[in-house]
Amino acid sequence: MAKGNHPAPVTPFLEGSVHQGVLGNGLNIVTDAVPYLHSITLGIQIEAGSRDDPEQSPGLAHFIEHAIFKGTKRRSYLDIARNIEKNGGYLDAYTTKEQTCIYLRCLPEHLEPSFDLLSDLVCDPIFPPEEIQKEKEVVIEEISSVNDTPEELIFDEFDLRSFPNHPIGRPILGTEKSVEEFSDSDLKNFMRQHYVPHKMLLTATGKVDHENIMRLGERFLGLLAETPGPQYHRQPFLPEHYTPFTVKLKKRLFQAQIVLGTAIARHDPLYYSLMVLNSMLGNGMSSLLNLELREKRGLAYNVYSSITFCDDLTALNIYAGTDSNKTKISLQLIDELLKSDALIHPDPEEVRSAKTKLLGYHIMGMEKMTRRMSQTASDLSYFGRYIGPEEKIAAIEAVTADTIAEAALLILHEAPCSTLVYKPGK
Repeated sequence: MAKGNHPAPVTPFLEGSVHQGVLGNGLNIVTDAVPYLHSITLGIQIEAGSRDDPEQSPGLAHFIEHAIFKGTKRRSYLDIARNIEKNGGYLDAYTTKEQTCIYLRCLPEHLEPSFDLLSDLVCDPIFPPEEIQKEKEVVIEEISSVNDTPEELIFDEFDLRSFPNHPIGRPILGTEKSVEEFSDSDLKNFMRQHYVPHKMLLTATGKVDHENIMRLGERFLGLLAETPGPQYHRQPFLPEHYTPFTVKLKKRLFQAQIVLGTAIARHDPLYYSLMVLNSMLGNGMSSLLNLELREKRGLAYNVYSSITFCDDLTALNIYAGTDSNKTKISLQLIDELLKSDALIHPDPEEVRSAKTKLLGYHIMGMEKMTRRMSQTASDLSYFGRYIGPEEKIAAIEAVTADTIAEAALLILHEAPCSTLVYKPGK
């Protein structure tokens, strides 16, 4: 960090050269030119995730993310794999509560065929029945993997119990039963509703030229049309949708699993203060949770906090894995930390350290093009605009002990907290 409380200068590598454009059909494009690279990360983000699944079909958005790789009108699943890899690139995808992203990395000399491939996946999948049945089995294995991973399973159950009457609580993968029951019409209806220009964003990061990306966008995505009929609207989150609880369950485990958390309505003025608060509380080796539970007392190998910003809510979670006999003391210490002066009246030096840590993570993350791509998409989805590195650095630098105290009161004291514990047992 620069002295005098001023943001450090941003290098051209971090700043890039960002341009935005809109295709004739309304599809938004953002290019982030980083000329020092010799690769391109190309992604299509769809504003649809697990909270947008039909009530009777949890996991549908995630399954479609898998299914589009199984063949298009012009390519078999084998063609898809070979087309990208024979040119030294790779394809991947992910689904969150609110977004689906299909992306690839390629060399600049292979941009055009790679762009064609990515667009083909999103615009013209055909869902061959035999391949779809096999992919259902693959996703069911993925669900089984989560069920065998207590740290993942407890977060899924925590969300279900926290939001029993709201789609944000649904598991991203769905259930074995829901996956087995997906029909061809389920997949096609979801795509007609969500894979439309006004809900899609193309991002191109790395060694790119904006005008060339716009030209390729019109060529490969320009014919994608909006679906006639009423537009889909998400069910909004309201504070009453959050249901506080305390539940302890016995599971076949060697170690107790603990998750605490809460959720509040979206609160933009404290966005960056909440990020710094999380940095202080449970992000990194010097965080309060790690120091108190792991370093000072040896109660946990893995302990951390995380904060999630959704379209209309902010959720804070705390996780710890500990011996069954140490569950009570661990919960007691976490509760004491959440109510302590360390967060309500934070030491200015600790605030500075947490901000510097957060800035370091952010700047190092910007050196990863997939992170850069997803961050651009998240900013446009959440704020409705691109936010450059200098603006983010200035916003984090502007956080004070007073704004952290305000954030802590809002999310740790005024909002109801829930607790879910898995204890070893039959």
